[in-house]
Amino acid sequence: MTVVTTERLILRDWTDEPADLARIYDIYSRPEITRWLGVSPGLPMVEPGQAAERLRFWQERHAGDGGRYGTWAIEVRDTGRVAGTILLKPLPGRDETRRTDDIEVGWHLHPDSWGQGYATEAARALLAREFATGTPEIYAVVSPGNEPSMAVCRRLGMAHVGRRTDWYGGEELETFVLTTPDG
Repeated sequence: MTVVTTERLILRDWTDEPADLARIYDIYSRPEITRWLGVSPGLPMVEPGQAAERLRFWQERHAGDGGRYGTWAIEVRDTGRVAGTILLKPLPGRDETRRTDDIEVGWHLHPDSWGQGYATEAARALLAREFATGTPEIYAVVSPGNEPSMAVCRRLGMAHVGRRTDWYGGEELETFVLTTPDG
């Protein structure tokens, strides 16, 4: 299912098709990606079958969200190649067992898609979509030292509000926020 389209991108559901599963594995088996994702069981992936497990995890996590929130593929229109992942979801609390009311936007791109503006373009489209629902502010949380992701936050116009420990089990994360354009 297509979630959002932009001039260059199609944000869509990840599928269990072989090409999607191969790309999930290719992205999430890379230490240069997973080093920024905190402590996450099963990462980095070490065998291709883990891609199907990760896809099921994403699908189950968002099963009750009615398509509003998700973890989606960023597909480049011109090539059909998946550049990476974009997500929009309620942030998990400090205990990680419950969702908070705080909404997060995030991205994980394959190195072959870095520097193309895809993360910024995809996130901008999701931010606009979510603000249209009445959400007053959206966060991005970034592991300290992940300068490329912090640069995306700045390009999106997000304000850096320092390091916070409100989410993801109390992990200290660089926190950025963008408030509704109407606010």
